[in-house]
Amino acid sequence: MTVEKQKETRVQVNLRNGLNQKQVAERMQAHLYNEQLKQTTKSYQQIIKDNVFTLFNFINAILAAAIIFVQSYKNLLFLGVIISNIAIGIFQEIRAKRVLDRLSLMAAPSATVIRDGVQQEIDIEEVVLDDIMVLQSGDQICSDAIIKEGRLEVNESLLSGESDVIIKSCGDLLYSGSFVTSGKAITQVAHVGKHNYIYEIIKEAKTLKRHKSQLRDSINVILKLIGFIIIPLGVLLFLKHYWIASYSFTESVVSTVAALVGMIPEGLVLLTSVALAVGSINLAKRKTLVQELYCIETLARVDMLCLDKTGTITKGMMQVEDVITLSNDLPIKTILAACNHALQDDNATAQALKQYAGCESDWRSEVLLPFSSVRKYSGVTFQEYGTYYIGAYEFLFAQKDPAVIKQLEQYAKQGIRVIVLAHCQESIEEDKPPHDLKLLAYLLLSDPIRAEASETLLYFEKQGVDIKIISGDHPATVHAIAQKAGVLHCDAYVDTSTLSDDQLSDAVKKYAVFGRVSPKQKQLMVRLLKEQGHTVAMSGDGVNDVMALKEADCSIAVASGSDAAKNIANLVLLDNNFANMPQIVLEGRRVINNIQRAASLFLVKTTFSTILSILVLFLDTRYPFMPIQLTLISTLTIGMPSFFLALEPNYERVKGNFIMNVLGRALPGALSVITYMIAVNIICSILGYRDEIASTMVVLLTGASGLNVLLRVCNPFTWTRKLLFFSMCFGFIAAVVLVPGLFSLVELPTVALLFVLGGTLTIPFYTALLSSVLSRMQKAKHIVETMMKKEDAKD
Repeated sequence: MTVEKQKETRVQVNLRNGLNQKQVAERMQAHLYNEQLKQTTKSYQQIIKDNVFTLFNFINAILAAAIIFVQSYKNLLFLGVIISNIAIGIFQEIRAKRVLDRLSLMAAPSATVIRDGVQQEIDIEEVVLDDIMVLQSGDQICSDAIIKEGRLEVNESLLSGESDVIIKSCGDLLYSGSFVTSGKAITQVAHVGKHNYIYEIIKEAKTLKRHKSQLRDSINVILKLIGFIIIPLGVLLFLKHYWIASYSFTESVVSTVAALVGMIPEGLVLLTSVALAVGSINLAKRKTLVQELYCIETLARVDMLCLDKTGTITKGMMQVEDVITLSNDLPIKTILAACNHALQDDNATAQALKQYAGCESDWRSEVLLPFSSVRKYSGVTFQEYGTYYIGAYEFLFAQKDPAVIKQLEQYAKQGIRVIVLAHCQESIEEDKPPHDLKLLAYLLLSDPIRAEASETLLYFEKQGVDIKIISGDHPATVHAIAQKAGVLHCDAYVDTSTLSDDQLSDAVKKYAVFGRVSPKQKQLMVRLLKEQGHTVAMSGDGVNDVMALKEADCSIAVASGSDAAKNIANLVLLDNNFANMPQIVLEGRRVINNIQRAASLFLVKTTFSTILSILVLFLDTRYPFMPIQLTLISTLTIGMPSFFLALEPNYERVKGNFIMNVLGRALPGALSVITYMIAVNIICSILGYRDEIASTMVVLLTGASGLNVLLRVCNPFTWTRKLLFFSMCFGFIAAVVLVPGLFSLVELPTVALLFVLGGTLTIPFYTALLSSVLSRMQKAKHIVETMMKKEDAKD
């Protein structure tokens, strides 16, 4: 993107006074304020719409109309489950929305403007046209603006895709959505709201951006598959029952509706929405804002955590420990104060230097070079005193003195960060390294380690999550801090500035601590780790972390960080407390483990109903269930248990593919139902039992099979799981014994009853056998795939 000049603005505004309250009010009334696209959470209307107007709700409504048409009203009981699902889903999503909206206000980005001569912070939506806006390092530009005073280095990568730093000076147009990497400037707002350059990009991004989610994609595959076959299969079933098997119209409708109701996993989407909503509420209680719901799932799968040292392991509050001058007659504090006054940098290092030396000076500056995380130094040319540079020795001096390098390494090994003060007579030239520099002093700085850092890092290492410390500081300094914090394998560290992009691929495998990392290298390292099969979480707080945060599978920022980092991140730690990270990961695991556990219950019914429906097309029998019978089975073996299981603690590491994990648990139970249904059909044909007896036998055996699946899902037992399982068993037996007529169950002959009892006793063993066979088939498939990969590698 080329640098664009725009010398003329709408009106002239005094840069020291800014707009007055009357001018602001006039612009607000004229809608010339910075209106934003508010899509952090759904609207109430959208929540209701998404829960009510779904494909399967539409199908259920048609099925209910068919049941009403044939006046089999008791078979409408399945509608109670559907209505309950809708109500619970709406309630939980609205509850989560209110919590997240409150937290969003706490993390809302702000802008610094001058009004009535006073510099103040306001919400970015309160910025009006012609406002005098102050921008400095770390700010994300919220409105297109023209620089009136000062000089900035900006990153426009979010707009152009190019991460190169662009220098902007007086008269240049700043694009909203880009962010300031260094410098300070007074600007005048040129565009607001939908007239901003970023507006259409954000509008498009908010529509198209989808967070990577195995969970969402797997559920969508299941729903699309069922949605594709359910209507044609329903038509074929009705035609088979009515025209071929010559059942009555009412019987044909009821049997077809039962088959289709059984195929619909009516609570699966609801279960997922509720579990994620409750997860976001639980995280909110820990002062963590979830900006992307499905990142909770990603957290559960994270096996690689990349941490920027500053603000995560350390407090991010630099302090000057000492200044080592190389000449006794140098007024170091005076020089530093002059540089502070001229540069007006506001990063952690600059704040430490201001605290040490102040920023009052009458030295007149000619050329400024603000600090940049890419360049790693800053400089000022003064009218009478030449040019002073402050920054990393390795980046300032082309010819390095071995004695100086040795001295710096000694400091770095103690965890001390060292920057140098240097001088030359030549004026600063943009993007050209300084020449003939004279080293004046070592500035020794430290950043205290957070008290909770060691315990937090130890937790991740015990959980099998690898830690990478990535920092722009000297590698020896980063190593010393990592060592104090207890990072595993911290002795394996490297100076990343000495590595090419090609060497980084091997380096991210070999090393745990990285120093002198540029923002572009951070992004590349995260990408390489993902390509190596890791699920990567990245934590950072600065502008130099933004591209890496954007690249990561899950990104985490702190509230005290830059606006750019907070806007990009999936999660924001509102209390800046890194110690909350273990609980955040545990919450992700709890949500996904429980969804997997409960989803297997739903898919048992969906799987056996689908297979049964296909088999019935070719067998001389009707579909064995009525809608009310499936309602009994699904309520007590699926619906109620799933919601209890979805909300309980479950912190095991998530492994494997979601859909394979779920089907691995569901398929044995579904195949068990199919087997016993075929057996019942054979026995009833031989003994000449009527359809009602066959239906009752199938219902009892299916209920027993469903409870057996629940038993396996509840293992290992806790007292709450025991209570849940035995309550569902008692409920099923009570329904069968006390109100058999309600569920269209009839008294069984002795032989049929003995078969049901025998089948109930054999179900656990048969299901275990099926599970074992499926497991062995899966292992065999894995072995074959591994052998084929090895052969391909040899070729």
